[in-house]
Amino acid sequence: MNPPIWEQEVEEFSAKKGLIICSDCGAVYWKKRWHHSLEKLNSGDTEKVSQKDTPTKFQICPACKMIKNKQYEGRIRIKNFPESNGQALEELVEGFGKRAYDRYPRDRVISINKKDGEWIITTTENQLANKLANKIETQFHNSKSKTHFGPDPSDVAEIVIE
Repeated sequence: MNPPIWEQEVEEFSAKKGLIICSDCGAVYWKKRWHHSLEKLNSGDTEKVSQKDTPTKFQICPACKMIKNKQYEGRIRIKNFPESNGQALEELVEGFGKRAYDRYPRDRVISINKKDGEWIITTTENQLANKLANKIETQFHNSKSKTHFGPDPSDVAEIVIE
């Protein structure tokens, strides 16, 4: 059995030598941070990294691991949302998720499910869920949200919007 996500994150902060490349999405872990790819990493102002010169390991990144294990850190439940605004909400969530992922490869909207008049949106990061809930509240003025964090050691944020 895999250790909980919070234990895996503790490992992440220890300095690891070389590169770790996600075998699912191609994200690259280098110098305590995940980057989208080796090409994007080398296009920045940092020193250039070569796979030939650097010890390289392939494994699944934390975001892909969470998705694979059907885990999440943020869940937004939207109740009583008018169907007439459904497409606007879906576009808002997808656009927000894409921009978050473009900034940092671990920030992802995992799923958007509509069931029995309720929307359930899951994210890989609880902060992403909070920011998305605030954006939904701002965009659709008649909504109010409540946030509940799971008991320690959990990082899960449950947000209900009505």
